[in-house]
Amino acid sequence: MRELDNIRGNNILAALIAAGCDDLDSHLELVPMPVGKVVYESGGPMRYAYFPTTAIMSMLYIMNDGTSDEIATVGGEGFIGVQLFLGCETIPSRALVRSAGHAFRVDAGYLQREFNRSAPVQHLLLRYMQSLLAQISQTAACNRHHSIHQRLCRWLLSSLDRLPSSELQTTHESIGEMLNVRRESITQELGELKTAGLIRCQRGRITVIDRPNLEARACECYKGIKREFTRLMAPAVVPQVSSGLEQIWNARPTNSTF
Repeated sequence: MRELDNIRGNNILAALIAAGCDDLDSHLELVPMPVGKVVYESGGPMRYAYFPTTAIMSMLYIMNDGTSDEIATVGGEGFIGVQLFLGCETIPSRALVRSAGHAFRVDAGYLQREFNRSAPVQHLLLRYMQSLLAQISQTAACNRHHSIHQRLCRWLLSSLDRLPSSELQTTHESIGEMLNVRRESITQELGELKTAGLIRCQRGRITVIDRPNLEARACECYKGIKREFTRLMAPAVVPQVSSGLEQIWNARPTNSTF
């Protein structure tokens, strides 16, 4: 599909071009991202940075017993692989695809060279890294202090923000793995949301039909993460490329908060 070739499907890619990466398009490779694909394994090497256009990726912290917690979510607003421009060769978490789609990948060496060459590129990437760290910190606090119901609502909303529709393609088991919660607990909480008229469930699909009330049930972390992302990544923070970023942020899907 031709729309998948549009670099503006990812905010950071478009902003990098506006910041002076004029030859970026020649270093991009569009790749399919099927559900469950592991992009990075914890402790494994990193050869590419991945910039989702229509896919959603999760960063997971893996414990010694194999259990995991989702620590961050990345879609068309960002990218996976911030460690690359810091000179790291491995990543301490697993990164996998939790909503199928496509992503552009960029060679690690190119991203490092552009980061070292350009102050506007450094400014942009460091701002994004700070927003990602804020998301990780907020998610860690959320997992400790908030109920399964609140966390599930936050998770559904954050997923919806990164999709062009109100329908999520996922399973109860997959959500449970992301939130480190038993599948039966997820089924129970989704049943409560369905009974309240907030969602509609079919096999492998969840459709949100009452977003305002879903937001009312989510914990404070949902809005906190959005607020911090907006503060750090607003066009004004990169004055050198503000006109380009203005177009990028205004081009996000109408139901997206990013």
